[in-house]
Amino acid sequence: MKKTLAVFAHPYLEHSNSNVELINFYVRHQHFTLRDLYEEYPDFHIAAFRERKRLKNYDRFIFQFPLIWFGMPPLLRLWIDEVFDRNWLNEGEDNPLEGKEVYIVVTTGGKERSFSKEGTYGYTVEELISGLIVSLKVFKANIKDIIIVYEANKLSKKEIILHKQKFAKLLNQ
Repeated sequence: MKKTLAVFAHPYLEHSNSNVELINFYVRHQHFTLRDLYEEYPDFHIAAFRERKRLKNYDRFIFQFPLIWFGMPPLLRLWIDEVFDRNWLNEGEDNPLEGKEVYIVVTTGGKERSFSKEGTYGYTVEELISGLIVSLKVFKANIKDIIIVYEANKLSKKEIILHKQKFAKLLNQ
């Protein structure tokens, strides 16, 4: 099993049953390490050097967050800005993301049809989180899948369990 770091950012976790259930998956499995950025950095002061060092210890990464005002939560955006090091692009530098599997899990309160060119918002979720996708590609990470959980705030317990099972199966391939 691959040693996996789940970078989780949700500024209002106490209001999100879906995300609480989904992150419980990481806690229950020994090969997963959950890092809740809002719990670890409530003051928004990122320990970038420590974070870069930590990234080297993992084989796979998961970025999980809700869509907030049509983008990533601000602390996750700051974490990426502070931690992702341009020196990783230089030959001979150790790039902890290069070739590593990455999964992106996004929850949103909106309906799937709203996130399309013809929908209410006129943009797909992938377009709205393109900053993360491009950053990962620049650093040569292998984006395996982008999982979007639509209407996450309306899911029943059974629907959440089905999402967890699907995700677990995907990660255990």
